[in-house]
Amino acid sequence: MSDTDAVATVKVDNARVRVTEWRFAPRRAHRPSSARVRYVVVPLTTGSLTAHRPRRARHQRAPRRQPYYRDAGVAPDVRNANSSSSPFIEIELKDA
Repeated sequence: MSDTDAVATVKVDNARVRVTEWRFAPRRAHRPSSARVRYVVVPLTTGSLTAHRPRRARHQRAPRRQPYYRDAGVAPDVRNANSSSSPFIEIELKDA
């Protein structure tokens, strides 16, 4: 796994949604190409993430099982700021 890898396992992918389980090792990052659709993220553990966007970085506490929503086009580079794995579920809401 390189410094920019996260392991993705697609659980559901149909015309309406894509559900992916992401697993970030400690200090690993995910650099998405773009967020083409709206999505919801559900952290599976409590931890801290650092979201990097152009011109700023935002540190975010991600409480276990507390979902958060992002609009299409919002695709920051996300780094696991924890000393342990940081898994989460991402639910992409496809326009249908």
